[in-house]
Amino acid sequence: MKNTEVLSFGKPYEVREFPKGRLELIKIGGATVGRAIFQPGWKWSESVQPIAKTKSCEAPHFQYHISGVLKVHMDDGTEFICRPGDVSLLPSGHDAWVVGNEPAVVVDFQGMIDYAKSV
Repeated sequence: MKNTEVLSFGKPYEVREFPKGRLELIKIGGATVGRAIFQPGWKWSESVQPIAKTKSCEAPHFQYHISGVLKVHMDDGTEFICRPGDVSLLPSGHDAWVVGNEPAVVVDFQGMIDYAKSV
């Protein structure tokens, strides 16, 4: 590593807003990292699918869950819950939604470069 970098999601290079959520992006070490904030009532198939125009979320994710609870439904029918402190690796082909009344906040190290981006 030649250069030290310290960046903050408080000053993202790009912010994408969508119904009941937002994505903040930073570029560090040649990678794009995203912090997603999903409000209670957010569901991918209702909030992001109209932007993505795909049947399910095609972005693979490698995420650290900071707060809130997300339920994930894979296209093969598998379902699971992600809670604060969890790390999840999700392949393409899923839906997800916030469970409960607390916003779900995740930091994603893989799949946010094109997430909720109009084509």
